[in-house]
Amino acid sequence: MSDSTLKIVTAALIIIGNEILSGRTKDANMAYLGAELNALGIRLTEARVVADTPDAICGAVNALRAQYDYVFTTGGIGPTHDDITSECIAQAFGLPFGRNPEAEAVLRDYYAEGEVTEARLRMANTPEGAILIENPVSKAPGFQVENVFVLPGVPRIMQAMFGGIRHRLVGGQPMVSRTVSSHVPEGQAGGPLTELQARHPDTEIGSYPFFRDGKPGANIVIRAVDAAKADAAVQDVADMLTSLGGKPIIEGSADV
Repeated sequence: MSDSTLKIVTAALIIIGNEILSGRTKDANMAYLGAELNALGIRLTEARVVADTPDAICGAVNALRAQYDYVFTTGGIGPTHDDITSECIAQAFGLPFGRNPEAEAVLRDYYAEGEVTEARLRMANTPEGAILIENPVSKAPGFQVENVFVLPGVPRIMQAMFGGIRHRLVGGQPMVSRTVSSHVPEGQAGGPLTELQARHPDTEIGSYPFFRDGKPGANIVIRAVDAAKADAAVQDVADMLTSLGGKPIIEGSADV
């Protein structure tokens, strides 16, 4: 196995929008990006939701682009006055900001002559030197500056555009995930799980409680780069739950 395959590649997501923070709109992009990035061997390690203000956007972009291999932003690149993400990206990188001729040509070609408004042309403004991200749905492009990828907030459009940048992303080894479910409550399993985590340092073992069929229980999720190590931890968790009187069910044989 090559060093590049073993490398841990990380990413962060910045979800931009007052409508997300107010609860008017529910984010649907993080779960999609988390799964898609993991399939490429990139771990979505952090996500932040920030307001539509320059300080919040610039602060998050500058903090995260220095910490992670890739940063993705969603939201705030539409035609209205409060869509300020593009300008904030330029500010974060210290780049000039203005009309991108390539993006303008795409929009002028898409809209009829009388429909090319100044508001729509705002979507052709990018930081200087930005690499455009094609939008196969509504044509207004996103863009990339260094390791930051700027995408729209509308899930259908964001997903279509993400498909066009997969080839730009270089990942490492994807994580595999297994889930062991039982009606053994966390209060009983907590101590033994701590011991098992110490015995399996190369795996992530997390416990997520539930209440089903009138009884408490927990889903124990095991994640690792090495499938064999994940399976070894799964077996130990299942044996532990059985010893506590549970009937563990093991799920998840695919990479997720």
